Amino acid sequence: MTLADLAAHPGRASDAVLADEAPTSRQRDALLEGLKGRLREMRDSIERGLASEAPSRTGMVGWNAKTLWTAEDALRAPLLKRVQAYAMAVNEENARMGRIVAAPTAGSAGTVPGALIGVGDHLGLDDDALAAPLALAAGIGQVIGQSMFIAGSTGGCQAEIGSSAAMAAAAVTELMGGDASASVHAAAMALMNTIGLVCDPVGGYVEVPCVSRNAFYAVHAVASAQLAIAGVTSPIPPDEVVQAMASVGRMLPPELRETGEGGIAATPTGRRIALELAR
Repeated sequence: MTLADLAAHPGRASDAVLADEAPTSRQRDALLEGLKGRLREMRDSIERGLASEAPSRTGMVGWNAKTLWTAEDALRAPLLKRVQAYAMAVNEENARMGRIVAAPTAGSAGTVPGALIGVGDHLGLDDDALAAPLALAAGIGQVIGQSMFIAGSTGGCQAEIGSSAAMAAAAVTELMGGDASASVHAAAMALMNTIGLVCDPVGGYVEVPCVSRNAFYAVHAVASAQLAIAGVTSPIPPDEVVQAMASVGRMLPPELRETGEGGIAATPTGRRIALELAR
């Protein structure tokens, strides 16, 4: 299946994914029930993350989600705050070695639940409404994974957080009533605007800048969905966007692929922290 196939579907894009993965109604029901279970796991990690100030194993993160969640909403933008806090909560749980749902990876696990569950809660929707969009998110990730390994070590952070942002953007678009074409174009715009993003974890740990990066790109996904719902489309066909991301990923030098030898990790402070953690 390609993104063009999904975009051409006459109904919701998730219907095409479900038809491909679960041909019978019984299989479809079982798949959706399984996805509701994943949503419950995502919610659990959000709730634990928002309630905890326990530091991660390195001590670099662990309190950011709760800090944001309990802070005054200076911008009076509850959706923005919710999406960011949810995303960071999941990734700080990951950094504490808590139970999370990789979506598609542990390092990018906060983007999909931050955006999808954050928007769902903002709109007062339950998990029954979120299950099919989550199936679509998985389908988008599967299509991207056919062109590029979804891992920072192979394609940079664009392959992880870019993929998760694309997955989240498509899911949120469908949740807000967008058709198949709008959902796919939201995914393409989200991915297009992460191309070139490097994987540069300080000390090699999935904490800095990974936790805040999930918060930023969860909002990025929601923004992409808003554009698509309004009728904005990607001038570049979505499948070509995926190929462009894959091409750039192959060009990235090893220093920018999760080795901790470039980007933020290579700053003087980043190197100092890495040395301290290695002692």
